[in-house]
Amino acid sequence: MRNGTFWLVIGAVGLAFIVLTRLFLTNEYFYFAGYVVIEYIVLSTAWNILGGYTGYTNFGTGAFFASGAYSSAVLHKLPALVHSTFGVTMMPIPLPVMILVGGIVSGAMGLGTGYLTLRLRGVFFAIATLALSIVVQTLIVNWDFVGGSRGIYIIRPALAPISGGYIQYLFTLMTILAVIAVGIARSIERSRLGLGLASIRDDELAAEASGVPTLRLKLVATTISGALMGMAGAPLPYYVTYLDPASSFNLAYAVNSVAMPVIGGMTSWIGPVIGSILLGTIQQVATVTISSALNLLIVGVLLILFVIIAPNGIVGLVRSWRRKRDF
Repeated sequence: MRNGTFWLVIGAVGLAFIVLTRLFLTNEYFYFAGYVVIEYIVLSTAWNILGGYTGYTNFGTGAFFASGAYSSAVLHKLPALVHSTFGVTMMPIPLPVMILVGGIVSGAMGLGTGYLTLRLRGVFFAIATLALSIVVQTLIVNWDFVGGSRGIYIIRPALAPISGGYIQYLFTLMTILAVIAVGIARSIERSRLGLGLASIRDDELAAEASGVPTLRLKLVATTISGALMGMAGAPLPYYVTYLDPASSFNLAYAVNSVAMPVIGGMTSWIGPVIGSILLGTIQQVATVTISSALNLLIVGVLLILFVIIAPNGIVGLVRSWRRKRDF
């Protein structure tokens, strides 16, 4: 399927999903739970662009995600700051604009971080991204404008720009983001950029010797990955209504963004989607029926099972079944 056709198909699927959920789901809890699952689709897809396509394990998801969230917090406070400083009344900034700004901030951070760390490889790069998350968290904890370690309350608007409650509006925006993220990932996979990233994953030294601009391609991947993570984090303040470092740098974001592509399959755009829906749904059901404290335990158990049974994820398992059937 060509990229143009794929964008039309995935756009139609996303639109149908939004319409059908609006028609048949009246309990707001489903939107709260569904938002988290779809958010993980965006996060895991973003992580997979660098971690799966390029083979660079990134433990800095929390830094990019929180940067998007706190960008929204700053923009939320900006009208009041302008009014108190200059006496000028400023209209509230729409959430889609905040999402775009969050993507720009996190993308720029990804570009800068990539330039400084992508000369590292393997475990050294992974440690550097983990250090990035710690540095960003330390800066936010000591930034009083956004509440510092105390956190900040965000009051949702009384009315959503479209019909329905505000949580339905957040659900709709996150679904659109998921469509965009999956479309970008699939376009990269089928492009020359994707071929270059795959060559880096297979053998970076050989790719360099063959003339592949490895550093440039890795910077592109890091920037796109960081931008999508920031866009996923931008609506968080309006979802939780109380933003603090503990919620924005939650370990679950970093762990799930790695585990979901591993379980679904890291070499294909569909892998993170499958892993996110499977693992995210199980976690939401466990949260309601048992306890949210079991979420990371569930991740660990599933990771062990898939490493043993299907080391290439669900996508790899299906491909091996097809090859055996063809023979």
